[in-house]
Amino acid sequence: MEAKARQTDIKMTARKLRRVINEVRGKAVKEAQDMLRFMPYFAARVVEKNLKAAVANAQEKYGVSADALKISEIYADESTTYKRARARAQGRMYKRLKRTSHLTLKVSDTQSK
Repeated sequence: MEAKARQTDIKMTARKLRRVINEVRGKAVKEAQDMLRFMPYFAARVVEKNLKAAVANAQEKYGVSADALKISEIYADESTTYKRARARAQGRMYKRLKRTSHLTLKVSDTQSK
């Protein structure tokens, strides 16, 4: 059994998210929650919230506890990029790219594999 949670259009680059998700990939849910709680990055709060949603989906659909789950798949993809302008000297404009990303997290039962 596998449950997933997706969060779209996160106002953060995928590169910053990947720095966090590479640390928790393949870990048990309880261990990943402990790791995320003490990471100093804002991306850790985003991943932690998504992990809670995936665990809640697994409990609602299949009735399994969080102790029996592990992160089977987690990845961050790039989303739309908002293009903004910043005024510079002598009437010039510089481009500012506000990048967004999508986060997908899947948890699975440890006994099923």
